[in-house]
Amino acid sequence: MRLLLLAQFFPPDIGGEERHVFNLANTLATRGHEVSVATQRMAGAPDEEVLPSGVRVYRFATMAMRLSGVYSTDRPHHPPAPDPIGVGELRRIIAKTRPEVVHAHNWAVNSVLPLHHRSARSPFGLVLTLHDYSQVCATKRLMRNGELCAGPSPARCLPCAKGHYGSLIGTATVAATAAMRPWKAHSIDHIVCVSRAVASGNHLADSDRTSVIPNFIPDSMMLPRDETSASPVSAAGPPELPEKEFLLFVGDLSAEKGVPTLLRAYENLGCDRPQLVLVGRRTPDTPTDLPDGAQVQVEWAHENVMEAFRRCTAAVLPSVWPDPCPTTVLEAMASGCPVVTTSIGGMTDMVVDQESGLLVLPGNVSALTGAISDLLADESLRSRYAAAARERVLRFTATAVAERLEAVYAKVAAAQR
Repeated sequence: MRLLLLAQFFPPDIGGEERHVFNLANTLATRGHEVSVATQRMAGAPDEEVLPSGVRVYRFATMAMRLSGVYSTDRPHHPPAPDPIGVGELRRIIAKTRPEVVHAHNWAVNSVLPLHHRSARSPFGLVLTLHDYSQVCATKRLMRNGELCAGPSPARCLPCAKGHYGSLIGTATVAATAAMRPWKAHSIDHIVCVSRAVASGNHLADSDRTSVIPNFIPDSMMLPRDETSASPVSAAGPPELPEKEFLLFVGDLSAEKGVPTLLRAYENLGCDRPQLVLVGRRTPDTPTDLPDGAQVQVEWAHENVMEAFRRCTAAVLPSVWPDPCPTTVLEAMASGCPVVTTSIGGMTDMVVDQESGLLVLPGNVSALTGAISDLLADESLRSRYAAAARERVLRFTATAVAERLEAVYAKVAAAQR
């Protein structure tokens, strides 16, 4: 089948969604599909390239890239509505690749909607995967003032979006998000949610046009721990990791990922605590005052992150927002280390509390301290959770997930024919 994956970001950009689309493209190619990827242009990356797997990557320009001052970072996110330049670029890429199915991710779908009409026998089927809450939430997080939001309403959304984007952009984003919702509901052939939390948060009921299909990890991660530990680290050299036992956090170094909660819980462990290694991307709210024994490593290569998971005593990933389907939790489980995470978002799909890991209430410092202490004090408990995690994560491997997506593609393509 000819497939075009559409995502706003793609490696060498770093992030969970980016890595998921990269892994999905390569997995589908190895399973015999003709796969292309369309993604936004990135400095230092070629406009067209062919990956070793045969996947063709097309990077395109957008109007959003030309609007200086709109974004507070150097990552111009796709707008909540069709991007005029992006629509034209995608028309060119679709004409070149002739996909039977376009599989878009998050707001990148907005620029392919004008090229597809479900009721008018479009030449391709359109599938959307939601990795966040962008169907109903202008900031995509479903968080308000640091707490879980009750859902969209003008009284809640406008102040929240203005605080996130600024007054003008915030108002426009709320309006566009609301206006796009019925268009998406009418035009998209099938919506995939990466967790039950994403389906619920986006108010998507079970139907023949919706599915819950999680992100996944490559099958190769399921090799025995003694075999994977011999895998090479990045060419930049081995990770700067403690020689003795240590705790590991991987993710954006932000409040929403639970870093302040983790640092307070770490301090509570006392003076004989192991070292804490935090690996990730700095954000505007990344803590700068670290307790003794904690160290930050910024934007490591993925090979180094996996080596850290394999060496650590326990992975602590305490998001306080409803993280939709964090790949880091799956990677930690597959690496054979016990996991402590929170009972919110997609984590509840991945980890069975006190069976394949520990779930604690988000933002609860004492509960997090207790969970870490329990693991540090009991090696047999760590071993039991790690073994159960590796067993459970089998349902989140590339083979298991790709088969479910292929069934969606086949159904959508057949409907178009």
